[in-house]
Amino acid sequence: MDRFRPLRRIQVPADPPPPPPAAEEEEAHGPAAGLLMAARVRRRSAVYRDCKGDYIGVPSDPCLTKILSKQGDNKVLFADKVLKFTQSGKMKRRILVITDFALYLVDPDADILKRRIALAAVEKLHISKLSDNFFAIIVPTEYDCLMASTRKKEIVDVIIKAIKSTSEYEPEVASSNRFEYHAAAEVIKEVEFEEAEGGIKTRITHKEKT
Repeated sequence: MDRFRPLRRIQVPADPPPPPPAAEEEEAHGPAAGLLMAARVRRRSAVYRDCKGDYIGVPSDPCLTKILSKQGDNKVLFADKVLKFTQSGKMKRRILVITDFALYLVDPDADILKRRIALAAVEKLHISKLSDNFFAIIVPTEYDCLMASTRKKEIVDVIIKAIKSTSEYEPEVASSNRFEYHAAAEVIKEVEFEEAEGGIKTRITHKEKT
């Protein structure tokens, strides 16, 4: 079951999808090289309109309901399609489901749960100060997760509220145009955002571990 249209651009399409620019890639030449992506600035107030939470229809999806029930989760706070960045820098289509206990990343093509992150394990969230779609979830006990979504703000808000409702702490939301994250236990990457004419340039580079 394919819940996605083919995605060839860095910006996740909304409903109806605007025509975003194609991603530009740089050929890697050592640690300082990386992936350069151009994302159109979306300043319309409608970007996060209709915050209904479940944009997938989880109750009517047998695969997703089976995954959640197997984990004992049934309260869906958010569900939508996102782009997830792999350790090598590739973009993978995923369905992100947020419950009051965990985050789920599901492969929509294979109907397989790829990762479950307990909300209690989330320490911090990274976002930029610009109007891009990127956000990183920092999980020190495992490895971090960089994703992109047109509903970034709603996702961050839902995660914060869910953690606060079940614990006594509130994870930090760090806003910066440059941040690092662990793409794997031993792989550190830096994400840098820069305003450009008509949009935002996002560069992801590999950093040597010191």
